[in-house]
Amino acid sequence: MPTRRQFLTAAGAGLCSLPSLLRAQSSASAFRFAVIADSHVIDPFYVGPEGNPEDTETIFLTADRLAAARDALNAVDPPVEQVFLVGDYFHDYPSDDVDFYFTHETRLDRAKALTDGFRAPVHVGFGNHDYAVPRVSREASHELFRRKFGLAPYYAVDHRGFRFIHLNNFLGATWDAGHPDYNRSVGSLGEAQLLWLDAQLAERRPTFIFIHFPLSVVQPVEVRDFGLHTLLRRHAGTVQRVFSGHWHRWVDEGRTYGPPHLVIGATRYDPDAYLVVEADPQTATHRLLNLDLVEWNTHFIKPYVSPRPARGL
Repeated sequence: MPTRRQFLTAAGAGLCSLPSLLRAQSSASAFRFAVIADSHVIDPFYVGPEGNPEDTETIFLTADRLAAARDALNAVDPPVEQVFLVGDYFHDYPSDDVDFYFTHETRLDRAKALTDGFRAPVHVGFGNHDYAVPRVSREASHELFRRKFGLAPYYAVDHRGFRFIHLNNFLGATWDAGHPDYNRSVGSLGEAQLLWLDAQLAERRPTFIFIHFPLSVVQPVEVRDFGLHTLLRRHAGTVQRVFSGHWHRWVDEGRTYGPPHLVIGATRYDPDAYLVVEADPQTATHRLLNLDLVEWNTHFIKPYVSPRPARGL
């Protein structure tokens, strides 16, 4: 039986291969970046199974699928200049001992080796599987991210007039095992991160936000009347779009929370699960180049290809 990718390739007989992507850009100043999520890389220390047969099957394919997504994005022309990975970089922790990760090759090293193969810089954010609260403290996870990847728990990247912000929805009370609000199915940022975000957005630089949990499962208000939903509505003119993962399927949340909010599929389930975004600094606008290929409310998106150029007379 043909694989899904083989079927889509056959169905697209009138289409060309990925290196012949759309070349037209909105202006000479425009550039491209990509968004991926939920790679869930494992290692030989992994012990399963997962919660259902599909999850158990896919967890053993995660490295190959991330590599396939990487190869596709490396072939985009004009090239992708930045890549943002919206959490669940790897899948859980095989040990609660920090030293273990410096005496063994683990899923952290494998994930980094895969993303080091991207031609563009890859900026990774935290997902729920990048923590193991309460067995592994948040502080231990932050130390590993700092020492292994050189990454802070949340941070901003500026590129060509745009700001890209990786938020961390695991730093508030809902992920504090000793707090009355402890509930790991709900995200929260904590007061320090919220104040930092408010200051970032107050600079009014056109901004994209990446956060692992979809906004509907992030605590709307955390400190008095202050929370992520409040900030997004306050700065809706600055935030161009919010990207989330976690659900492993494509969901358009529209403008429910102010700026447009898109939940993207997971490379764990589909190697084509990436977005290619074109941003234009001159107009402070963007467009999602392969959004029309999404199969909504599923894991899947069709491969990013373009029509064959017209033949000359």
